[in-house]
Amino acid sequence: MKLDLRRPEAKATAVTILTLAWPTIIEQVMQTAVQYIDTAMVGALGTHATAAVGATGTVGWMVLSTLFALGIGFLSVVAQACGAGDKGAAKKISAQAVFVVLVVGLVSTLMPLCLSQKVPVWMQVDESIRKLAGTYFFILYLPMLPRAASCIFGTLLRAAGDTRTPMKVGIMVNVINIILNFLLIYPTRTVSVLGSEMTLFGAGWGVVGAATASAVATTAGGAVITAVLWRHPMVSPKGMSLRPDREILRPCLRIAFPNMLQRFGTSLGFVAFSAMINSVGEMATAAHTIANTVESAFYIPGYGMQTAAATLAGNAYGARDSKRMKALSDMFIPLEVGLMILSGGVLFAAAPALVGLFSKSPEVIALGATVLRMMAVSEPFYGFSIIIEGMMMGVGKTRAPFVYNIIGMWCVRIVGTFICTQMLGFGLVSAWACMIAHNMLLFFLYLLAWLRGSWNPLHGQEA
Repeated sequence: MKLDLRRPEAKATAVTILTLAWPTIIEQVMQTAVQYIDTAMVGALGTHATAAVGATGTVGWMVLSTLFALGIGFLSVVAQACGAGDKGAAKKISAQAVFVVLVVGLVSTLMPLCLSQKVPVWMQVDESIRKLAGTYFFILYLPMLPRAASCIFGTLLRAAGDTRTPMKVGIMVNVINIILNFLLIYPTRTVSVLGSEMTLFGAGWGVVGAATASAVATTAGGAVITAVLWRHPMVSPKGMSLRPDREILRPCLRIAFPNMLQRFGTSLGFVAFSAMINSVGEMATAAHTIANTVESAFYIPGYGMQTAAATLAGNAYGARDSKRMKALSDMFIPLEVGLMILSGGVLFAAAPALVGLFSKSPEVIALGATVLRMMAVSEPFYGFSIIIEGMMMGVGKTRAPFVYNIIGMWCVRIVGTFICTQMLGFGLVSAWACMIAHNMLLFFLYLLAWLRGSWNPLHGQEA
């Protein structure tokens, strides 16, 4: 496989990839920047507050996994409809997405209402922070309907090739979140601005303020992305029936269901993984929370490219263009691996300084930097997996990724972490070593799928 940008078709493909990818990357940069700011601002309240915020995060990921999986189902069929030039089908699919958002959003709202104080207990959170962790979880995940709208409607726009609008809405959400963080987390205080002192209002709600800021910003984002979708020329559901249509929903759900099982299974694995880390102690929880936050920024190029890969692969499959499908894989893989080598190198070099942004504890900084440097070495391999998985999602092949991820999560990461932390008494470093082993298994499985061509439904038709 050789990447030759001197060829006109290669240049055109690269421009298309980057045109689709960069808004998603900017959007995720903004989201991660806010996550950094949230963690740093809460971290200023102490390790106790940081642990309360991070202790239930994996349960939230598990709940959101359903939304992301449904988004993948709609992304695939909308991208294929757009690739085939079928505007009417795209609009009908969008209308069914509105129906799904209403149902799933309203049903999932019951989750924080019923489980918020039970989740910290299940997660083995230290008793001193269980009530605070439960309150944070309740507020953060109460606006599930706008969360569902943001996730699924944003995916519809990206599938239609519009990655800029979700980026703009994401920036708006993040600005609201940051402003409200400053106003709600800290008490009223005197600050110095250009040599002059001024009184800055603050509610002084601490962790609760951080959750409230995120909830309000999420609600605003869901409302705006819904309005944008309604006016979109390609995928607007305006004028279409919102009644459930089996002929449209069946292929969406057939694609989404394995991905939903994958995300649910891996998210449940994250819950078990974090619970075992929480059982090691507050120091391990704080270091793990901060390291996860830092690490997320360095996956941004990979996941931005994955969105573009899924969209363009879906378009090519919808047009039944086998040559374009092969050209996409030849272009995406070296671009992705190169980006992940670069981001991994930066992460390795800057790990101590980055962890130090969120904690002043020397023990937390040392532990967090160690696990981040371990993970940095494996990033290029994980980047390969991300791209092949994205292209498989775009063409509707979600069963193999489900099998790969479940095996990796439960047979490698969870079993390994249980043996290391619960039976042998090892700490956070051993748990992250098991995480890296999981990622390496995914690399080998996706590499095999790519070499065999099993990821591509048009394999063998390039001639």
